[in-house]
Amino acid sequence: MWTRHHKKRKFGRLVLPAVTVAFLSYFGYHSVHGDFGLRAAQEFERQRVVRGGELAQLVAQRKQLERQVELMSDGSLERDMIDEKARYQLNMSRPDEIVIFDKAL
Repeated sequence: MWTRHHKKRKFGRLVLPAVTVAFLSYFGYHSVHGDFGLRAAQEFERQRVVRGGELAQLVAQRKQLERQVELMSDGSLERDMIDEKARYQLNMSRPDEIVIFDKAL
């Protein structure tokens, strides 16, 4: 009866550690550089801060517009406000007036 004897190879001892290193390297790289990694989290935080500032600006602008609409609504209609808006929209003034345009309007 013939039996085969295999020598223990050095290569066989390195397979499991090599696979483990490859596995950890892959997931380690993607935990830092991937779509949901640490760098992406920093970018998301930066965008959140920027958009929070934009939101605050838009909220302030909306409140200003709501105040103007409130002044022009029924019951509290102010003649000066109507006159101001009409002159601005029609681009007209009286001969004795000085007109200063503000970009915020």
